Amino acid sequence: VGLRVKRFADRGQVVRSKFREVLREIFDRAGRIDLVEYVEELRVKKRPVVLLFLGPNGHGKTTTIAKVAKLLMDRGITVVVAASDTFRAGAIEQVEEHCRRLGIRVIKHRYGADPAAVAYDAILHARSKGIDVVLIDTAGRMQTDVDLMEEMRKIARVTEPDLKIFVGDALTGNDALDEARKFNEYVGIDCSILTKVDADAKGGAALSIVFATGRPIAYVGTGQGYSDIMKFDPEWFIEKIVGKG
Repeated sequence: VGLRVKRFADRGQVVRSKFREVLREIFDRAGRIDLVEYVEELRVKKRPVVLLFLGPNGHGKTTTIAKVAKLLMDRGITVVVAASDTFRAGAIEQVEEHCRRLGIRVIKHRYGADPAAVAYDAILHARSKGIDVVLIDTAGRMQTDVDLMEEMRKIARVTEPDLKIFVGDALTGNDALDEARKFNEYVGIDCSILTKVDADAKGGAALSIVFATGRPIAYVGTGQGYSDIMKFDPEWFIEKIVGKG
């Protein structure tokens, strides 16, 4: 009996080891990206770097934008935010409050205005004022809503962003696969940021997003504070998925 248990334990170890190899291959194939370093490399071109944030409802895009803004500002990079969520009630005020706390200029229009026009105005403002980066906040949208997804495609076409950043929720689990895949089909995702990682015990959403897009996760959100954001560590997520042993 003791020998069979030992063999079973060895077999389980082999399976976990192989699973880790497969996961590492998926994450390695997607590559890595550091948004701050990316922006610093593009600053030499003397034009605003445009980052477009997109994703489903309730995934924390606006708070994530505030966190990224602080990351950039801490490195001496100037930013302006485009309040391009002109659909959801209170969205513009939410952006304004975050930016007020951080001392950032917001470019906004009225509710119901063309989101692409708001974003483009922010780019023009950045050009005229010599601002380094434009962060574009957009309305959350379900990946099944064709009209809103087409609107997102228009925003991307008008603004020609340097990066299209998908903001995913760690708590969605396997649903993240379909969400990320649909957004990627419509606009082409360059990288992702995963929110609410502090409340996720399994880590499956990270794997789903990378598998669906073939693009890296840049950062993960670990709380509500502006400093609660850290670089994505594939090994940490692999251990969450596979477990130790």
